[in-house]
Amino acid sequence: MILKVSSLGIRRRESKLAFRHLEISSVENGTPQDGLGHFRSRTRIVILVLVAVALFGLPTLIHTVFGAPYQPPSNLNTYPAPAVPSWLDTGSNAWMLTAATLVGLMSLPGLAIFYGGLAKKRFILNTLFMIFYAYAAVLIVWLLFGYNLGFGPAGVKVGNYGILGTPTPTLDVGFMSSQTAIGPFQVHYNIPTSTIVFFQFVFAAITPGLFAGAVIERMSFKAWMIFVPVWSALVYSPLSYWLFAGGWLNYLGAVDFSGGYVIHLSAGITALAAALAVGPRLSSDRRSKPNNVILVFIGAGILWLGWNGFNGGDPYGATIDAAIAVLNTELAAAASVIAWMLMDMKFKHKPTLIGATTAAVTGLVAITPAAGYVNGWGALIIGIAAGTIPWIATNNLAPKLKLDDALGVFPAHGVAGLTGGLLTGILADPAVTQFVAPGLTGALYGNLNQFGVQALAAGVVIVYTFAVTFILLKVIGLLTPLREKDSTLKVGDMAIHGEIGMDMED
Repeated sequence: MILKVSSLGIRRRESKLAFRHLEISSVENGTPQDGLGHFRSRTRIVILVLVAVALFGLPTLIHTVFGAPYQPPSNLNTYPAPAVPSWLDTGSNAWMLTAATLVGLMSLPGLAIFYGGLAKKRFILNTLFMIFYAYAAVLIVWLLFGYNLGFGPAGVKVGNYGILGTPTPTLDVGFMSSQTAIGPFQVHYNIPTSTIVFFQFVFAAITPGLFAGAVIERMSFKAWMIFVPVWSALVYSPLSYWLFAGGWLNYLGAVDFSGGYVIHLSAGITALAAALAVGPRLSSDRRSKPNNVILVFIGAGILWLGWNGFNGGDPYGATIDAAIAVLNTELAAAASVIAWMLMDMKFKHKPTLIGATTAAVTGLVAITPAAGYVNGWGALIIGIAAGTIPWIATNNLAPKLKLDDALGVFPAHGVAGLTGGLLTGILADPAVTQFVAPGLTGALYGNLNQFGVQALAAGVVIVYTFAVTFILLKVIGLLTPLREKDSTLKVGDMAIHGEIGMDMED
């Protein structure tokens, strides 16, 4: 509208000059009456122009000069203007809230059902409860200080390298309603901070749930209650700052689209450290079958579809890259399932549903660090790798470690996450990354350095996570036993919680 006012003003000046020229010309030619007619015609035009300016340009002029209040779009005009500020993209905000809810459903009930079906019958309730508690405990920590420690303004910084955020609460309404600004460089997005706090929380919450699978059926629930919130603060939030929020590993060039390193590699390494610190299950429990394969299947289905929010939400908006990430996620999971089944048929002579559901998870894990950075061919390659390399780790490597990782968290999440993170350094396609991280290029497209920095980031995550986890558990072990008594383990849920997960009596 401002441009229209300017053009109309120019036209008015041109009209006046034209009239004066016409009037002088008419007088000189002895036809003043013609000049008067033109005068009246031009006057009407000028009046019409002034009326148009008053009707259409004046409100804009007043808004510009006097700062009239921002009005929300017409489809949202029933809301108070502060509820729909000019920076808010309502479509992106809607998708992010949806994506976050999908990821939350991956924990409750998806992962809980998946692990519950794999656990022994007498430990179903304990397994579900460990994941349920982790969700609640991490939420409190996250809102009190975990989020800003992992995503807030730099509290610890060395030069341009952000080390940690500032551990402040997220509960003030001014903070919750503000425009999202992330990390040491405070990068802004067009969604509210409360949305991103929730979105990042569900990632933080599922991570302890994942490594719970390594220590089920023997870890003390009291020790678990201490371990989860402290681990989240000391391990998860720092890793988030380094690889999600623009911290020092990001600054070096390392990338992790949606948590292949921060979530899955850290969960796999935590599984190893925890299995070593807590000790094994009862010898009679170490070789057992899942109690309910149907529950495993249902849980795996929820995880698979929920993963669309897991990876599709990480562009932080309803963008082209979000759609690419979702499609890549589905493709990689499917390719992993087929590859794993073929491995089972080749070396074990039968395809199994437990193997196929495990493969879906390894495919989803492996594509996580790469989902929005690779093309469809890259996703297919990652899926095939996820169905073969973790298969080898599960069937050949894990037994040699002689650690009791009850549900195979290390191969399913640690090995798969590492595989996907390293392949990101090879397969990141600049034709895809232009939508979310312009300039990011994998080794296959000429940037060999990207693979090197991905390997460096993996090494940092492995060493830091293992060291902090093992030391933390040893300290907790000084306060309370890490492992339940053998007599308690022989009974299971009833001895630990005073209730059972499945009552088989009428």
